[in-house]
Amino acid sequence: MDILWELHPLTVRDVKARLGARSAYTTVMTTLDRLYKKGLLARDKDGLAFVYRPALDRAEYQRRVVEAAVGPLLEQGAGPVLAAFVDVAAGLSPQHLSALEQLIAAKRRQR
Repeated sequence: MDILWELHPLTVRDVKARLGARSAYTTVMTTLDRLYKKGLLARDKDGLAFVYRPALDRAEYQRRVVEAAVGPLLEQGAGPVLAAFVDVAAGLSPQHLSALEQLIAAKRRQR
C-alpha cells in the first residue's frame, strides 16, 4: 500500500520493481489482486495489464484498520481498551493527548 500511496497508478511489474528481489512477480500479483478484492485498491485495464491505485487514502485506511481491531474489543469491555488507548496517546506526546481531547469534544458537539 505504501508504494501505491507514494506513486500511482502502477502495474504489477512496477510494484515488483520497487520491491526489488524481495518478492516474486506472482506473489506481488496475487497480493495486489487480493487487495483489490478487499476494496483497498482500484484497478483499470491497460492493454494486457492491470494498473492499480489506492481505493482509500492512508487516513481512511488507518481508520478502518483501527475500527476493525478496536471495535470487537470495545464490545467485550470498553474500560480497559479506552484506558490503553489513552495511555498510548499520552505516551507518544502531549499533542496526541490534546488532539484526542479535541476529537472527543467535537464528537460530543455533533450529538
